[in-house]
Amino acid sequence: MIKKCQEPFLRTSHLDFHLTTLKKVINYTVDMIKKKKIAYISEEEEMPTDKLKKFKKKLKECQKEKEEYLTQAQRARADLINYRRRQELVLEELRKYGQSNLILEILSVLDSLRIGSEKDKGLEIIKEQLECVLKKYGLREIKSVGEIFNPEIHDAIEEVESDNEKGVIIEEIQKGYMIGEKLLRPSKVKVAK
Repeated sequence: MIKKCQEPFLRTSHLDFHLTTLKKVINYTVDMIKKKKIAYISEEEEMPTDKLKKFKKKLKECQKEKEEYLTQAQRARADLINYRRRQELVLEELRKYGQSNLILEILSVLDSLRIGSEKDKGLEIIKEQLECVLKKYGLREIKSVGEIFNPEIHDAIEEVESDNEKGVIIEEIQKGYMIGEKLLRPSKVKVAK
């Protein structure tokens, strides 16, 4: 029985306690809002806190930095691919024209043989054999006499009066050579005025 008597009493005091506490919380919250210590947040529009703003700003900076690094990495990869292609072309050209310096030095010997072969038939045979070997390595003579002067492959030593048309090569002083499509040595020529 005592319990039944005490129960309504406890209920009323318990309710009073909660009402008092709720009033204190409401008053405190209203005071804080008045002092602008608590920001009002509506359901439609949520105001970010300073910390959230900082995180969003930092996130944007990190994303921008990531994109810059990605762009730099893509450029570096493209540069590397282009570099490798250029090196392959250089190596191919070295393979193709690497013997150019050797052949260029041999050409002076060939010139001497050409001069000597005009007098001696034995030298003529040696000259022809040497020319044959050099042709195997891609060497070819530049045609000059009767051709129109081309400054890319001919070197004019002298302009001479002639019955030929102006700019036509009338005499070849020294033969010119190409190896593949590369000029090895220009022809030294005399050109008609």
